[in-house]
Amino acid sequence: MIAFVSGPVAAVAPDTAVIEVGGVGMAVQCTPATLAGLRVGQQARLATSLVVREDSLTLYGFADDDERQVFELLQTASGVGPRLAQAMLAVHSPDALRLAVSTGDEKALTAVPGIGKKGAQRLLLELKDRLGEPIGSAVPGARSAAAPGWSDQLHTALVGLGYATREADEAVAAVTPQAEETVAAGGTPQVAQLLRAALQTLNRTR
Repeated sequence: MIAFVSGPVAAVAPDTAVIEVGGVGMAVQCTPATLAGLRVGQQARLATSLVVREDSLTLYGFADDDERQVFELLQTASGVGPRLAQAMLAVHSPDALRLAVSTGDEKALTAVPGIGKKGAQRLLLELKDRLGEPIGSAVPGARSAAAPGWSDQLHTALVGLGYATREADEAVAAVTPQAEETVAAGGTPQVAQLLRAALQTLNRTR
């Protein structure tokens, strides 16, 4: 198993970072929050989990070992693959997920794209004795509260991709109506989706 990768950041895309390790570029799937902390040319260390399929090898990257452990524990529940586990960590921090499961907070799980009411109920039952108790103080949704808001994360990600501050400002403004519609409907803006939309806007203006 590849426990972590460490090296200069060679590239950052909407859902992937490329870390140069010994002259080899390792493509690592990451959450928007993790990607927002990376800068091309700067050193980075990501905890990783290798998912092996018949037709692919996919490396998932995380800000720390705790996040990776929760990612792997989530997949022990039926119906949870690596993409859904990553989506759960994109919306909630590891401790927020532990608290949601330990308190039976169904609403916190349905805030994750791809998880409905029945799925949340099943996950609460299956994960109750697997994730353990929260390590620190956390509330469901703590990632969005403690981490920068979607606009800050999006702006940081765009600058990290090499766009000028002015271009990043304009792109954030362009997708703000889309994010506000999501909030008005009771959802949480997904930075990865907004980043793709922002990049399309930037490509049209170039």
